[in-house]
Amino acid sequence: MTTTTNVQMSITPQTAGEIKTYFERRRADVTALARRLVELESPSGDAAGSRAVAALLVGVAREIPSVSTFEMIGAREGYGEHVRFKAFGGGRADRGILIVGHSDTVHPRGSVGARPWREEGGKLYGPGVFDMKANCALALEVLRACGELGIKPLRPVTLLLTCDEESGSANGGRELVEEEARAAECVLVLEPPAPGGRVKTARKGTGYYELSVEGRAAHAGLEPEKGVSAVLELARQITRLHELNDPARGTTVSVGVIKGGTHSNVVPAEARAEVDVRFSTLDEARRIDGLIRGAEPFDGRAKLSVEGGINRPPLERTERVAALYEAARRAASLFDFELGEASVGGASDGNFAAAVGAAVLDGLGVEGDGAHAAHEHIIADALPLRGALLAALVASI
Repeated sequence: MTTTTNVQMSITPQTAGEIKTYFERRRADVTALARRLVELESPSGDAAGSRAVAALLVGVAREIPSVSTFEMIGAREGYGEHVRFKAFGGGRADRGILIVGHSDTVHPRGSVGARPWREEGGKLYGPGVFDMKANCALALEVLRACGELGIKPLRPVTLLLTCDEESGSANGGRELVEEEARAAECVLVLEPPAPGGRVKTARKGTGYYELSVEGRAAHAGLEPEKGVSAVLELARQITRLHELNDPARGTTVSVGVIKGGTHSNVVPAEARAEVDVRFSTLDEARRIDGLIRGAEPFDGRAKLSVEGGINRPPLERTERVAALYEAARRAASLFDFELGEASVGGASDGNFAAAVGAAVLDGLGVEGDGAHAAHEHIIADALPLRGALLAALVASI
């Protein structure tokens, strides 16, 4: 895709005030929907939970006149339900705006019982509220707000909420994101913002590998010379992997899990390691991938195999991404706040959208903290402001 994102700030200060007032007025309703979504637990791969969340979202969308179509799309292997909404068709531009989020969480069933929804100190707590069920609720409210305030975006809007993002988007989510992103003028991603409410204009790509070593077992006391230690070979490979770290290039290689051996008195015949790789550019990804796949055993008697590869390509800060950020920064100024930007190590579905050529702005969700953790929460006062920002941006592109 080679188009250049065109943004004209068509929102006046008066209209911005109306948008902010609208979201302040609707704050309790958005909060209530966020709570309902949190309490309908939907860990990745939980088909029943995913279906319940999708049904609730579709039910809300039925009440929004500007939403013309809504559909639940079954994920592969009974994984759950992706949901897609279309709004503001028939605009003056063919290429639309894609808003991307996800309805799954990392929290297992029972998490809400152990850590129920609560409001404390201006924060709203609940498993998955920050990443990203509050943002799913807010996205639908943005579509409602534009309709009720008579603000018709220049471009048609698609809201896509997948159900497999937290597990790698391997059950149909990636293909849906790529399909919609190819046809979009730009992609706005509802992932949580960086600290300080900053949007994300760059994300590292990710790779996952498993190194397996096959050695030869022997009695560690009687005849160790007949053995080939898979653990020793793996240790040498781990040292070599660690040497691939390159902070100047933004490359990290981390061995997070190692397993091997059977008993202390047996020369280990098998060992394996799980490896996480992060990179800032696709060229660097290919370089590191080649080095990992091209590894040779230090002990010629051992057998080394490598599985895995690049999972998510990087989201790079291109000129088009920078222009989209500048549009968001100008929109934020209408609400009297300075919107910063950040480059982060974690990946999202925005990486897939960027890889097919889309201009992507990530981290447009509600401020908070504790993604994937027991203290996960959002800032209650941030809900109206982030909703107003997203609505103004949608209306300006």
